[in-house]
Amino acid sequence: MKTLVLNGRVVRAGQAQGEALVSPDPIGFLGGVDPETGVILDQNHPLKGQSIADKILVFPHGKGSTVGSYTILRLARNGVAPRAMINAASEAITAVGAIIADIPMVDLIDINQIHTGDWVKVDGGRVEVLPAKEKPA
Repeated sequence: MKTLVLNGRVVRAGQAQGEALVSPDPIGFLGGVDPETGVILDQNHPLKGQSIADKILVFPHGKGSTVGSYTILRLARNGVAPRAMINAASEAITAVGAIIADIPMVDLIDINQIHTGDWVKVDGGRVEVLPAKEKPA
C-alpha cells in the first residue's frame, strides 16, 4: 500500500480518518449545505445532492456569509458534520466554523493530490492519503 503524506498548517488541531469527499469548487455553507442532513443544496455546485456527513471534506476554501460558521456548528450539533476538513487555503468563515464545532482542519495542502473515495487520516497538520483502490475494507 502506497501512502501519500502531505503536511499543512493546523487550523483546528485534532485527529480524524475516513473517506474523502473532494470538491474542485469552494463551498458556501450558509444556504449551500443543509444543516439538518449535511447534503449539499447549492444547485450550481458539482457535489449537489451529496452528503458531507462523516467524510473528510476536501475543498479549496469556503465562501459566502460569516453565518456559514454557525452552519458548520449546526452540522456538528446535528451529527452530520464532516469528520475533518482540508483546504488549499482556508478563510475566516470555514476556520471559525471548524474551531467552534471542534472539527479538525488543516490547510495549505495540495488538494489536487486527494481524490473522492481515498482513505484520509488527519493528525494535526499531517495528512495521510491512501488511494481508494488500496483503502481498508
